[in-house]
Amino acid sequence: MNLLLCNDDGVTARGLTVLHQNLQRLGRCSVYAPDRNCTAASSALTLNRPLRPSRQSNGFYAIDGTPVDCVHLAVNALLENKPDIVISGINHGANLGDDVLYSGTVAAALEGRFMRYPAIAVSLCGDSEAGFAAAGQVVVELVRKLDQLKLPPGSVLNVNVPNRAYDDIKGIKVTRLGHRERPDAPLKVVDPRGREAWWIAPVGKEQDAGEGTDFHAITTGYVSITPLQYDQTDHNTLTQVQHWLGD
Repeated sequence: MNLLLCNDDGVTARGLTVLHQNLQRLGRCSVYAPDRNCTAASSALTLNRPLRPSRQSNGFYAIDGTPVDCVHLAVNALLENKPDIVISGINHGANLGDDVLYSGTVAAALEGRFMRYPAIAVSLCGDSEAGFAAAGQVVVELVRKLDQLKLPPGSVLNVNVPNRAYDDIKGIKVTRLGHRERPDAPLKVVDPRGREAWWIAPVGKEQDAGEGTDFHAITTGYVSITPLQYDQTDHNTLTQVQHWLGD
């Protein structure tokens, strides 16, 4: 089995190392990741300059671009053996609810699926060593039986793991995305030279987080798996818009 690993926290991130350590026993792992932290890069592609891969001492490849750049370049130019699965993560922090709109972790998985490969995005809702170990074990279990799941074209699995030891995880729940409140306003600061600048505020608090959502699964100690798709068409609203236009 050939596995392509990526992330958005950067090539030196702990989560990527743990992912590689766990998955290399299942097959050949090729790692292509950004050379820096690209959190919230979403599906950005670098189009205004060339990309330069650099092989690291551990065999990982760092690319001076976004998570989607890494998957796109690896699949279409750099890999001799095309991947059977693309796995993005283990992200340092949750990708729940509206987070997926901004997530470079999720975007890398979606790019893999766009290239017609099964793909999983994995995030740890915290940063403890026990949590990373648990997330690594969960990924192995999912990858081992992924061939039994025939996902529709354009669909990926968004996996979030609670920040606890593996034996303390209660199980796995299939969930829908919850939703957050709007974030606070950006924070204005003034630098030592008197120039104004702005910090984007953290994500908003949980709003739609009831039973059945990814938020609820994590809060109650379960792994959350949410199927996502890159077709963003609101099919339920097509007829309404047609009527609005008088069609």
